Amino acid sequence: MGVRLSTDEAWECIEASHTGIVTTLRRDGFPITLPVWFVVIDREVYLRTPARSKKVARVRHDNRAGFLVESGARWVELKAVSFTAHASVVDDEPVRAQVLAMLSDKYQQYRASRSALPTATVQHYASPEAIVRLTPEGRILTWDNARIVLS
Repeated sequence: MGVRLSTDEAWECIEASHTGIVTTLRRDGFPITLPVWFVVIDREVYLRTPARSKKVARVRHDNRAGFLVESGARWVELKAVSFTAHASVVDDEPVRAQVLAMLSDKYQQYRASRSALPTATVQHYASPEAIVRLTPEGRILTWDNARIVLS
């Protein structure tokens, strides 16, 4: 058996992951890579971000993106799924509502109390929000070092 995951296993890994890593491109072509909370619907990744964020501006300018989830502390535990994607801002209200509800369910226990946050942070996240969809493009790269038989 190789280290690659099947497509179904890859999506199970993505869905089970807590934090994803998304890469978007600046106007000068350099990548910006950031951690994000996300949900999966029909094998597409959705994330929430302030509508006025640079992430949204980068997606509107150049829709090429990358996404990664990973786990494992020791080499034999390393597991990852990575794909390139086309990013888009979602305007469809039913989809936006579904994503927001799913994000709330998935991350409710991890959210800090608003009263514990600095005022600037509360104001930043109180602005209108955008939902970004990542639609995989091409091959999904995967590996699970636990599948390697060590002698």
